[in-house]
Amino acid sequence: MEQQALVFALIGVLGIGAQWIAWRTGWPAIALMLAAGVIAGPITGLIIPEHTFGDLLEPMISVAVALILFEGGLSLNFRELRKTEGAVTRLMAIGIPLGWVLGSLACYYVAGLVWPVAILFAGILVVTGPTVVIPLLRQSNIAARPRAILKWEAIVNDPFGALCAVITYEYLRRVDEGGTLASVVIALLGAAVVSGLIGYGMARAIAWAFPRGHVPEYLKAPVLLVAVIGTFVLSNLIQQETGLLAVTVMGIAIANMRLDSLRDIHPFKENVTVLLISGVFVLLSASLDFEVLRLFEWRFAAFLLALLFLVRPATVLIALAFSKLPWNERLLIAWIAPRGVVAVAVSGLFALRLDQLGYGNGNILVTLSFAVVVATIVAHGFSIRHVARWLKVTGATQKGLLIVGSTSWSISLARQIQSLGLPVMIVDTSWQRLSAARQAGIDTYHGEILAETTEERLDLTQFQVLVATTENEAYNALVCSEFAHDIGRDSVYQLGGSGDHEDHRRLPEALRGRAMFTAGHGVEDILRREAAGWTFRKTRISEQFKFDHARSILPDEADMLLVLRKDGLIRFFTHAARPMPQNGDIVVSYGPSRHGDPDANQVFETGEVIA
Repeated sequence: MEQQALVFALIGVLGIGAQWIAWRTGWPAIALMLAAGVIAGPITGLIIPEHTFGDLLEPMISVAVALILFEGGLSLNFRELRKTEGAVTRLMAIGIPLGWVLGSLACYYVAGLVWPVAILFAGILVVTGPTVVIPLLRQSNIAARPRAILKWEAIVNDPFGALCAVITYEYLRRVDEGGTLASVVIALLGAAVVSGLIGYGMARAIAWAFPRGHVPEYLKAPVLLVAVIGTFVLSNLIQQETGLLAVTVMGIAIANMRLDSLRDIHPFKENVTVLLISGVFVLLSASLDFEVLRLFEWRFAAFLLALLFLVRPATVLIALAFSKLPWNERLLIAWIAPRGVVAVAVSGLFALRLDQLGYGNGNILVTLSFAVVVATIVAHGFSIRHVARWLKVTGATQKGLLIVGSTSWSISLARQIQSLGLPVMIVDTSWQRLSAARQAGIDTYHGEILAETTEERLDLTQFQVLVATTENEAYNALVCSEFAHDIGRDSVYQLGGSGDHEDHRRLPEALRGRAMFTAGHGVEDILRREAAGWTFRKTRISEQFKFDHARSILPDEADMLLVLRKDGLIRFFTHAARPMPQNGDIVVSYGPSRHGDPDANQVFETGEVIA
């Protein structure tokens, strides 16, 4: 009992630790998790999943994959699909069967598998999978459209890849009983349709029960979790591996029913998914058996090269031929196809079944599936950023500042940010208030930042920081609270001080953004200072011009506003955080105007006043 608890703790530490190191270093998280599992498993023997979990290992991983697929389905909005120029539909309708055929040829002629095993394994390799693609996309700066295509393909293709393998296996099993391919396909398609209806029916039930108050708020996340597992298990009872299709349909259906409750559940399900992906990958790599890898032959290396450079590129380029998608985006999608836990789990399952049917190549599937996973994770994980940059399919190279509320003060702030070379955008509901920003050459967005349509029209991934500067401090707090999850709690700021901590009428810190300025100036404070002629000043910190010196030459009343790091990162001075500027950083302050200062708004390379 204690040993199992220790293994659980170690899996959590390794998985989340790998993700944290990836966040700090920029290395691919999936590669780090894979390495952590290999070290803890076959190298040191600290984790031996088969001994610790026994027969529970396979169902544990299956349920985890189902939950990951469901959470991925919840992120698939049909409005996003419409922006992909039909690429996802083509990759499903043309890419899946084409990839199956080309993969079968590579398995047979290059890897040397017998035809039945080659066809079954090629069906499994159709999948990419959210367990690997989502962490990869999270850490790479890819443009919105190819990012959406890769995400949709990974989530939707997973159940279909499993179904391709099931079709092959069921045909091989029934052929001696007089079964035909047509009868097997019809039976499995029928089971898939039933499973899809089960998933959709469960989604309708959730959509009916949640808004009507039939489930209390504190039970909504647990009920949803149990509903997903129940849908997965029920569908698998009808036909093995159709549960993945059911939960995917369930997730997509709920995502497009616009349930208000999902906003509250979103952080929970995302946290669960991060934990599951971390745990599953550590278990996956810890299960690696070096004895099995000794079956690896030189032709398998040739097969991996064929899979990376022939099968995947040909599948995508043919499927997307004559589409409206630009060539650079097609080439990126043609390169990125990491395989993950579904490929290994399904391969292991069918390896045993093929052995029972008398196909000797069955045990080689485990070796090949691990080789494919490692090769694709390393190749795609370490190259995605460089390939995207080379193909010019990256998002904004420098993430900027989003300002909510067009006022004379916020426009002045935007000008300062622009002068520092960072992109900035001002959002406001009033076209008239935005006119001054437009005249100043500042990017603007006319609309309600909290509206659902804003999610479609405004790409938040291009901003590293949000600042709410409207004249309504409560509205500023609402905006910060709404976008804290997307941008980061430490990256949403607002005008309006933290106030008197003894004041029972003040908004709690959890509902607000970080207060701008160490003094936490409110809207009225800023209006008074602006009327008194206060201005922004910029100072570059250098070896000769330290931060203390920069602070000493400012008026006593002046306040430090923000620091722009050398790497383009923005950090504001707040009542709770005072970033320490380093050499090369630029400090922006706000204080009384000094009309006698020459070159008042220039940044000197030597680091002197920047006002």
